[in-house]
Amino acid sequence: MARRLDVTGADGVRLAAWDFTPGSAPQTGPGVLLLHGLMGHAAHWAPAIDRLVAAGTRPGAEAPGIALTGPGALGPGALDTGVPRPGPGAPGLTLPAPEAPSARRSHPRTVALDQRGHGHSDKPAAGLFTREAYVADAAAVVEQLGLGPVTLIGHSMGALTAWQLAAERPDLVHALVICDMRASALGAASQREWRDWFRRWPVPFPSLDAARRWFGEEDPWVERPNPARGAFFAEVMAEHPDGWRPVFDPEQMLTSRETWVHDAHWESLAQVRCPTLVLRGLDGELGRAEAQEMVRVLPHGVYAEIPDAGHLLHYEYPDAWREAVGPFLNGVLTS
Repeated sequence: MARRLDVTGADGVRLAAWDFTPGSAPQTGPGVLLLHGLMGHAAHWAPAIDRLVAAGTRPGAEAPGIALTGPGALGPGALDTGVPRPGPGAPGLTLPAPEAPSARRSHPRTVALDQRGHGHSDKPAAGLFTREAYVADAAAVVEQLGLGPVTLIGHSMGALTAWQLAAERPDLVHALVICDMRASALGAASQREWRDWFRRWPVPFPSLDAARRWFGEEDPWVERPNPARGAFFAEVMAEHPDGWRPVFDPEQMLTSRETWVHDAHWESLAQVRCPTLVLRGLDGELGRAEAQEMVRVLPHGVYAEIPDAGHLLHYEYPDAWREAVGPFLNGVLTS
């Protein structure tokens, strides 16, 4: 199962990193670091990591789905990843991370981080939730765990953190995958919409199933029923005496978002010198024209998209995600 590694981030914040490296793979040397998006946690990467490890046997091989025992990811309960659910009163999760048979080719060290304010990492009331702090945290993980030069895979806000680290510390980063994150400014109106959205959450939820149903069906932002979205948010709920609440503080999420929605990030993107894959879902938040402009701006950028996928492309369509990123990773990890 995933193994917890504690790391000290910027300003002393305690960060929880999760090592998904198969048991027979090297435990030292350059690796892969995955950074979730706003409101996410490390275990959201588990379906995608499972596919990458399974595909490590032979190029082009079909990756099996994750076998669930007990509550399923899209039914009652949350995806069993081997990473405990954050928060009080939370049951332990026990599905092991996949083992790598000896026939498989060597799989790189694979670590996913609970970023500050998320998952099992610290959520200091007076903590910093700036771009600089998030980037410094990621650098601390790479350096303290000896993952460099690392291949960074980031989703949404985590992708921005990843490319800003690659721009600032090229010595630490070997390659980069950007999953559905825009380089353009989103503006003040977007921030107001998010604040209003948080206010509409009917917390506490009376049950985990009620939380899953609201985020997957009843949320006004949901255009059509989306079980994967419901499951995604159910994973970051914790039980309290009065019901189920998010493991993160919505105000800290808004503070984190405030530090990047008002600015464009083209300049830092252009400073990324390593090979970079820009990946979008066809129905995601990153439009095709902007994604292709990002590829043009990047000195070594390539483009891919996943049909039918939305913003949660790695979580909702892990097989298609693996097919999109696999050739890129095979190239950069063997170069």
